[in-house]
Amino acid sequence: MQWRSVVLGLLLLRLGLQALLALLPALAPGLCLRRRFPFPFPPPLAALRPPDPHSSHWGSLLRRGGLGGAAGGDEYERRYSGAFPPQLRARLRDAARGMFVFGYDSYMQHAFPRDELDPLHCRGRGPDRHDPSNLNINDVLGNYSLTLIDALDTLAVMGNSSEFQKAVKLVIDTVSFDKDSTVQVFEATIRVLGSLLSAHIIITDTKQPFGDMTIKDYDNELLHMAHDLAVRLLPAFENTKTGIPYPRVNLKNGVPPDSHNETCTAGAGSLLVEFGILSRLLGDSTFEWVARRAVKALWSLRSNNTGLLGNVVNIQTGHWVGKQSGLGAGSDSFYEYLLKSYILFGEQEDLEMFNDAYRNIQNHLRRGREACNEGEGDPPLYVNVNMFTGQLMNTWIDSLQAFLPGLQVLIGDVEDAICLHAFYYAIWKRYGALPERYNWQLQAPDVPFYPLRPELVESTYLLYQATKNPFYLHVGMDILQSLEKYTKAKCGYATLHHVVEKTKEDRMESFFLSETCKYLYLLFDEENPLHKSGNKYMFTTEGHIVSVDERFRNSLWQDILPGEEDSTERGKPNELKALNFSSNCNRVPDERRYLLPLKSNYMRQIDQMVGLI
Repeated sequence: MQWRSVVLGLLLLRLGLQALLALLPALAPGLCLRRRFPFPFPPPLAALRPPDPHSSHWGSLLRRGGLGGAAGGDEYERRYSGAFPPQLRARLRDAARGMFVFGYDSYMQHAFPRDELDPLHCRGRGPDRHDPSNLNINDVLGNYSLTLIDALDTLAVMGNSSEFQKAVKLVIDTVSFDKDSTVQVFEATIRVLGSLLSAHIIITDTKQPFGDMTIKDYDNELLHMAHDLAVRLLPAFENTKTGIPYPRVNLKNGVPPDSHNETCTAGAGSLLVEFGILSRLLGDSTFEWVARRAVKALWSLRSNNTGLLGNVVNIQTGHWVGKQSGLGAGSDSFYEYLLKSYILFGEQEDLEMFNDAYRNIQNHLRRGREACNEGEGDPPLYVNVNMFTGQLMNTWIDSLQAFLPGLQVLIGDVEDAICLHAFYYAIWKRYGALPERYNWQLQAPDVPFYPLRPELVESTYLLYQATKNPFYLHVGMDILQSLEKYTKAKCGYATLHHVVEKTKEDRMESFFLSETCKYLYLLFDEENPLHKSGNKYMFTTEGHIVSVDERFRNSLWQDILPGEEDSTERGKPNELKALNFSSNCNRVPDERRYLLPLKSNYMRQIDQMVGLI
């Protein structure tokens, strides 16, 4: 009832102001009215270049569509509330597609068949053979046309069947994994293995919801390639006393003799979705078995006191080398894949582990007031703590943690997701990007670069799907504008070396095309088959789409999976019972669809916390 009263009050206020505005020309013919904001927003709409700049009149669309909410109310309501014009949404969808096309075409023209594009010098990049210790490059680049592979399902989602078919044939004809390349098991799994499986599922889908993505005379080549790659990754799981895999493997020769025995929780524990899909498509339990064994090994090492896990572990001794428990780098996707493995495979123990982990996260990592949209105190924030004591370890959060609101949407904890998303969006508004690490106490970046990461866009998209609140379309528009303004380069889009100075680095990581552009496009493409076809899809941690259907719920090897006690207890495809959070989807009333998802006073509080005002 409180929100209905607010809506009625705003309506009456708007009517009164409209009547006043009608009288103003007669009362004060020389008066010029101008809307003002007390803090800087992203650049004006004209700064963003859509695919056809000569026919773009976004400002007029804003005026005709009534965007900007009621004339009354505070700055936040005027900026964000109200309907979002469909014409503007269509232009933003086309702009997101244009962003992808420019990056993809630049890669194909200047970099293929190398792994990545250097957008400043318009050339390709592969592994750093001269410096094997350059893990920032060599962990990711395996000399296997990474960017092309990673972008396959984005082509399908955007409905470009001809380029999808061409790209798939290029991958089949030119890519080999028989390479003397030492890569990180995690990166090869989520970027390459996951994309091959996603594209295979799209090609073989009898419904073909994205258009005709079939390949003439296709003989499961992508599935065979995925199998070949996974076999080359398997040595990482051998000769470890805990079952936790080595972090790196040479695709030709196995685990390097000088390999480190330390790995991060996310790297070792975020392989189950891709390995599980492969096992169930092949009917071979090997891959799911080793991935599940690694997850259970990590789970068994959690603190007896707090139930938390650290971020770096010794794979031989099980000793925690890194005792930080957080939700960013080194930990993030471990929790994500506990839930997504359950959604996809229906194994009850995955949900039980996730529920326990999420409860412990709430108890020890969450700071701030109990409820997002009511009460006194600081807004909710998830901090980094010592896994054994729960004591604060530092005062920074990293940009990878921006994935969490999207994960909270999947479990129905939408209210908490709204608050955390608003905090990251406020940081974006301040810098036009997310610094890799942000010190919330100093209100300044600790690590100032931004490599075109997708996590904030991902959470924005999922929150919009959950709430249909136009606020998140505004957020997406701001992100799109910032990317165009600050990261566009001669041949693609470049990493920001410093979010304050806006200097660029000569690198366009493959996830920009596989995730960032995809989530932006889907945010504005309401009619996309992914939303309308009736099929159910899930995004991997690299943004690859996989169908959620019964075939992944069936396996023939429950009796041999590690620690399996009851092979009959399996979740139904649409059943998800995560009961340990304090709020759920039903707490977001229908009346708030065209209002701010977060009350203005709380939004202002967050903007103050990051130094916007």
